[in-house]
Amino acid sequence: MMESRARLVSILFAFLFSRVAAAAAAGESRYLTKDEQWMNQRLDHFSPTDHRLFKQRYFEFLDYHRTPGGPIFLRICGESDCSGIPNDYLAVLAKKFGAAVVTPEHRYYGKSSPFKELTTENLRFLSSKQALFDLAVFREYYQESLNARYNQSGLDNPWFVIGVSYSGALSAWFRLKFPHLTCGSLASSGVVLAVYNYTAFDKQVGESAGPECKAILQEITKLVDEQLRLDSRSVKALFSAQELKNDGDFLFFLADAAATTFQYGDPDAVCSPLINAKKAGKDLVEAYAKFVKDYYIKTMEVPPSSYDQEYLKNTTPDDSSSRLWWFQVCSEVAYFQVAPKTDSVRSARIDTRYHLDLCRNVFGDGVYPDVYMTNLYYGGTRITASKIVFTNGSQDPWRHASKQKSSKGMPSYLMKCSNCGHGTDLRGCPQSPFRIEGDSSNCSSPAAVNTVREQIAKHMDLWLSQCQKSSAGY
Repeated sequence: MMESRARLVSILFAFLFSRVAAAAAAGESRYLTKDEQWMNQRLDHFSPTDHRLFKQRYFEFLDYHRTPGGPIFLRICGESDCSGIPNDYLAVLAKKFGAAVVTPEHRYYGKSSPFKELTTENLRFLSSKQALFDLAVFREYYQESLNARYNQSGLDNPWFVIGVSYSGALSAWFRLKFPHLTCGSLASSGVVLAVYNYTAFDKQVGESAGPECKAILQEITKLVDEQLRLDSRSVKALFSAQELKNDGDFLFFLADAAATTFQYGDPDAVCSPLINAKKAGKDLVEAYAKFVKDYYIKTMEVPPSSYDQEYLKNTTPDDSSSRLWWFQVCSEVAYFQVAPKTDSVRSARIDTRYHLDLCRNVFGDGVYPDVYMTNLYYGGTRITASKIVFTNGSQDPWRHASKQKSSKGMPSYLMKCSNCGHGTDLRGCPQSPFRIEGDSSNCSSPAAVNTVREQIAKHMDLWLSQCQKSSAGY
């Protein structure tokens, strides 16, 4: 009897130890889960006669869920392959509120593509409107599956929708279009305003860089423009980008490399080496080429080929994200990052004509971003909804396409610090390497980030409680 009891205690101890170890491992992992789940999704939500379906991938994390009635956080995965649910600050919020976290992959991206060939004809079902209906259908599907799992009937958990960047816009638009399906939304760096000529992007890059770094970047742009005219092959080879035959593609690639550092909260990555090179009297173009190759190509893993229009025309690419996002840009939201008429950081050759020519060359005639209709449909920054939190980082070039002023039922917060960028409230700063649980300690002002996080939690707490009272019939 004593032996069997000792054995039972040993088994229980081993079980508990394994659970603690697993939990600890999850706490240090970049992902809460990478286990794939699948559902059947409609291809065209707007056709009563088209009943075609495709397989949509999603992920679920239930370790923190207060069953059966705890909230469900629907984290929207946006314009890229969705490999799992990241262990960023949303994990902290999930623990706090006892929430499940679910993440459906955006149609066409990653493993959720309806078609093997991404021809322009096949891409006609790729839009934010279709994606919003995907989310609504997924929400209902998952609620039913959860009820079946817990042997419940008719339970409707309180849902909260979260997204960053384009998926942040989807989060706001979901609350706008389906208010009955969510208690509220967090639109982190949510780009709700479609912009035809987005000159404010480049202006913010200059402001975020500061006067000294901005002047150096402008000098490099002039030097590269001149070298392109004299010997384009050599200057492109210097940046390991000789495959970019189109000069505009090359110049856009170079502009993006610098902009990314401010967008993702790492301004010193570009400014420090360039300022040092300037002071030492070194060749600035060579110094910038070293940064592009070491940081943008190697560390950020952005291949120059992804900017090549011939590559973008490939209907069966190894990585389809670039072609897919350009289609959404060219057909719906634009965000054309063109050079301002004066004081631009990027080359003046990156203009409206460059973007329109790219859209026509890659997708053919008839694909055009009607931003007027997009903003008419969603409201742009004049969006009229309720219970949406908007957050932005002060150094993020994308913040000018977001809602930066609070209005009734839609508070907006700006995190102010020298490395507060895109999605800093969820991701911390800088965003490379990945910050477990969105650790804010490396932000130049952790207090600025943490204060906004406290406000987010307060709004979530209030709106979720209001949702629960409403469902209870109070």
